[in-house]
Amino acid sequence: MTPRDASDDSSRWSDLERPPLNAGALRRGLVRAGGLWTGVEVVQSTGSTNSDLVALAAAGKAAEGTVLVAEEQTSGRGRLDRQWSAPARSGLFFSVLLEPGDVPVARWGWLPLLTGVAVATGLSRSAGVDTALKWPNDLLVTVGAEERKAGGILAERAGDDAVIVGVGINVSLREDELPVPQAGSLALAGAVATDRDPLLRAVLRSLEHWYDKWRAAGGDPVASGLQETYAAGCATLGRTVRAELPGDRSITGEAVAIDGDGRLVLATEDGVQEPVGAGDIVHLRPA
Repeated sequence: MTPRDASDDSSRWSDLERPPLNAGALRRGLVRAGGLWTGVEVVQSTGSTNSDLVALAAAGKAAEGTVLVAEEQTSGRGRLDRQWSAPARSGLFFSVLLEPGDVPVARWGWLPLLTGVAVATGLSRSAGVDTALKWPNDLLVTVGAEERKAGGILAERAGDDAVIVGVGINVSLREDELPVPQAGSLALAGAVATDRDPLLRAVLRSLEHWYDKWRAAGGDPVASGLQETYAAGCATLGRTVRAELPGDRSITGEAVAIDGDGRLVLATEDGVQEPVGAGDIVHLRPA
């Protein structure tokens, strides 16, 4: 789908509780000389910001630090080709273009985890919501006494030199708007603010901070503090989980660590510690 610029759609004022993002103010607050963010574009609607930014990068029309934000995604994608949908202007749906060429490719797998730390940190400061990370890429909030998913992250390569990282966060969704009962939103978790402009600025500034630290350390997760910080905020650690792996295989065990490659380490009943690099993780008991 071809993205439509937000400024071209008068229907953006149809829900006064969900005002449109201010693209000009976002650029003024984020784009600066010497900074990571080089451009911020806001479109009214598109299929997937990740797909659009991958295409722009392939055509040489996007540089590192490009941020593409959609007021609405009609074909948003999560891991394992899952669909992500939400009402227009009810969340933050954006992708960024990163080119960590000075970091060994073997360490690029930390980018989704780095983004999770940055998003959780930025939202905690700006929305006043306690957040947790479910390995490898989910953002969890507490609604009542129930742990629910309020956001997700999807990273994919764009050619040999770039990575596109997409983020989707439910901000103002009401209970009757949730796609599934297990979903949540910042508003349902008691956020002190749901104005998306400052939330997005906080998240992107936090992402810039962590990305700069990680690159300065050559992608080393220990030297940059990323491994320790991710583990401290990871709701998966210390729980019994089931890892559903490719090839219809699964492993059940206690999640005991995040290793140096960003993999989740499970301690099984057989006394084996097995690292999991990809798969779907199911929490089997509360922390």
